[in-house]
Amino acid sequence: MDRESSHFARSVAANRRYAIGLSWAGMALLAGLVGTDPAHAHDERAVALLHQYRCYVCHANNEPKAGPAYADVATYYKGKAGAQSRVAAVIRSGAHGAGPWHMPPHPEVSKADARTMARYILSLRR
Repeated sequence: MDRESSHFARSVAANRRYAIGLSWAGMALLAGLVGTDPAHAHDERAVALLHQYRCYVCHANNEPKAGPAYADVATYYKGKAGAQSRVAAVIRSGAHGAGPWHMPPHPEVSKADARTMARYILSLRR
């Protein structure tokens, strides 16, 4: 192989390695931008709804405030049939607890939004 052919062969091999590395890097970047975890996107949507409807004024994920911690709600409903529907219903219709506070009804929350929030709440663990 003459010098020019050798240089060309090394150049082609180097470009192939670069292209393969670039394609993997590009795919990783694209996966990060597009988001490959639909559950994570669902969680972000639920948290946005909890902020939009001001639920975090009385609740927090892991500590009780005026209302129970969402993780405690999840623990209470763990393994119970119809938990998501029940929590979604409580979000919309309110509830009276054992303490002096009660959760007021929130009819402005759509059924779909209430289900999204309930699914997220029930996914939390301490």
